[in-house]
Amino acid sequence: MTLRMSAGDVLKHDYGDALSKSILFFEGQRSGKLPSSQRMRWRKDSALSDGHDVGVDLAGGYYDAGDNVKFHFPMAFSTTMLAWSVLEFGKLMGPADLHHTLEAIRWATDYFLKATRIPGLVFAQVGNPYGDHNCWERPEDMDTPRTTYAVSRNHPGSEVAAEIAAALASSSIVFRTSNLPYSLKLLKRAMMDELLWASAWLHRASRAPIYWKYIVQNIHSIETVEVKSAKSLDSSYRGGSYAEFGWDSKHAGINILVSKDNVIEVAQVCVVKLGGLLFKPGGSNLQHATALSFLLLVYARNSHHVNRDIHCGDVAVTPSRLIEVAKNQLMQADYILGSNPMNMSYMVGYGDRFPEKIHHRASSMPSLDKRHDHIGCKGGTPYYLSDSPNPNLLIGAIVGGPDINDSYVDSRALFVHSEPTTYINAPMILGVYDWPGFNPVPPEYWLLPSFLPIHQGCTYCDLPTPVLGRTGNAGARTATSHTIYAPPS
Repeated sequence: MTLRMSAGDVLKHDYGDALSKSILFFEGQRSGKLPSSQRMRWRKDSALSDGHDVGVDLAGGYYDAGDNVKFHFPMAFSTTMLAWSVLEFGKLMGPADLHHTLEAIRWATDYFLKATRIPGLVFAQVGNPYGDHNCWERPEDMDTPRTTYAVSRNHPGSEVAAEIAAALASSSIVFRTSNLPYSLKLLKRAMMDELLWASAWLHRASRAPIYWKYIVQNIHSIETVEVKSAKSLDSSYRGGSYAEFGWDSKHAGINILVSKDNVIEVAQVCVVKLGGLLFKPGGSNLQHATALSFLLLVYARNSHHVNRDIHCGDVAVTPSRLIEVAKNQLMQADYILGSNPMNMSYMVGYGDRFPEKIHHRASSMPSLDKRHDHIGCKGGTPYYLSDSPNPNLLIGAIVGGPDINDSYVDSRALFVHSEPTTYINAPMILGVYDWPGFNPVPPEYWLLPSFLPIHQGCTYCDLPTPVLGRTGNAGARTATSHTIYAPPS
């Protein structure tokens, strides 16, 4: 089934409210000493001693999902996406939402300045994931090992280092007009890395020719992945990974980012747009939906500005056609917000019906305001097993989403569907454009996060492009064992 909505149906969701809630979610994921401006009051200070095992201060940052580990790789990607959203669409945000988004970015960049303070060493993770995942306890109560992990020249982990550099570089552009000294501090720190994704952001932030030279020399080296046919998920072939984008694969994002300069042919990509379906193997499917639809809208915007066709094989796609594809994001956001076969919102706190038993430790247990005593590692198990709704609303959290059959079971145990993450929320889009004939409704109704829905039995658009599926475990947020090491204490 493919959902179709008339112009009159568009207004049934409050997109401004959804955007505000999706930003608020990041306050529920904060680690460290919380500020007096904290709006999600049931969260309290946590992990204040992070980094002390190696003699550094690593308090702060974000828990990226429903556990209490700070994985810097997805945290940095979430930060980059928040910054990119502001750079592309910040002028369309209301003052309050823009202010809170900048706060969310700085909460991360302040932390990454700590994580990159020692020359030649990048702290990549705080918290032992095995110990943490063996417990169900509030972050305020953590007594699991808060092991600090780092990468260096002798113990390399270039992926996480490059993502942090990209986060700092993109954020430096965000703060350039409001806080130039801080912006320059972020950019200076970011210039320690020259991998492709980081180089794209460093070139945009600094315009230094060395980064563009690196991009031109290396962009053709993007690895190949398994490519699935849009008509049959059983058939596949080996092809370029130009359409992969997420915290663990940046290839499509690199192409979209450099396409803004419109200089080299390799900057063009073929955008996958199906008539209601974007479903990829693995858990937390909405991370793919939000990230790839972000790229679709940004590229549509760029193509319109340069008035240039793109080519998918023998098919030429005009900017106007791509804009029409991008317009459908409003309908797709409606799916996430409740216009779907389950008649429920997949954003906590939005609408009358939404996930109540999300896979999230802090949300599922009584706050310190309600229960003051320490709850140990296994003391939270009854709350995990409980059939009762979570006592604390993690407002704005977007869960992993329904399965391929549009079904959703509200269960903490089904974490691939019920766990929220920062990298699902971060690709925020404001669907407002100054393109002739593009706005079917007044701009105030176009403030929304952008999502691509999940449908079975959809119809396909006329672009004969494949659905790409990356092999491997997309849920494994920590780096591989040979690239993450704990420095000596």
